[in-house]
Amino acid sequence: MAEFKIVGTVDPFLLVALKKGEVIYAESNAMVTMDATLELKGKMQGGLLRSLARKIANNESFFQQSIEANFGDGEILLAPELPGEIEILDVGEKQYRLTDGAFLASTNGVNINIKTQGIGMALFGGTGGFFLMETSGQGKLAVSGFGSVFGLDVTSANDVIVDNYHVVAWDSNLQYNLSMSTTKAGFFRNLVSSQMSGEGLVIRFSGNGKIYVCSRNKGSFVNWIFSNNPSLQNR
Repeated sequence: MAEFKIVGTVDPFLLVALKKGEVIYAESNAMVTMDATLELKGKMQGGLLRSLARKIANNESFFQQSIEANFGDGEILLAPELPGEIEILDVGEKQYRLTDGAFLASTNGVNINIKTQGIGMALFGGTGGFFLMETSGQGKLAVSGFGSVFGLDVTSANDVIVDNYHVVAWDSNLQYNLSMSTTKAGFFRNLVSSQMSGEGLVIRFSGNGKIYVCSRNKGSFVNWIFSNNPSLQNR
């Protein structure tokens, strides 16, 4: 199996070592540099319909990169689109669901599937709309988050509440519900509370498993850029 290793301290790379004949998959445009023994190809991973759903609903690339060691052993450096940390997950005994833009790379035995979710989850938030990416199979999976990435344990005695836009990935066996506030007040009261506190939607995870969160909010960062650059607001 191809070996995944995180190298660097600030905005790290994912270093992947492949033996001849091995294959990995990576998000489009993730390749930074690679040995000439490797071959880079664009593929519609999962077929046309799944690739289209991934592009429209999850803002992932229509094509993923297939990196194949066709001419001998070799190494490749990959980097996520946004600055931030990388987490390497073991897929097999545990499967994961991924939020928008979290997928970076996987070994050949890991499948990235499209899972539909209810309209209540689809209408709100940034966790994939009507569709989520979910793993199956066995191997290594590399995910990235905007900023630092941190793992949190969820237990049956301790639910965890996370701001919607800071979620990266979570165990697929966890239950999750989205709400506008951590309180049990009505809709309009929660809406007012949300606006006053400056917080948006939150997700309550329950069960037993792990979630991975990132320190930065992509939407807030974009808004900050526009608010501090008046020349961009008229474009």
